[in-house]
Amino acid sequence: MKNYQVVITETLKMCVDIEADSPEEAEQLANDRWRNSEFILDAECFDGVEFNTVKDRKPVNYER
Repeated sequence: MKNYQVVITETLKMCVDIEADSPEEAEQLANDRWRNSEFILDAECFDGVEFNTVKDRKPVNYER
């Protein structure tokens, strides 16, 4: 049997309303507020999961 590394990636998503003069400013304000912990994404924000085998790593055989 071979051993493989599998990357598990969970995605969280939250939609917030930001008042701004442009889309770029809105994104910057959202980024700033997120960095200041005004937006906390948790399990309720779960949007999906992916499973991907690492392709650059050769399988490792463990013999017992």
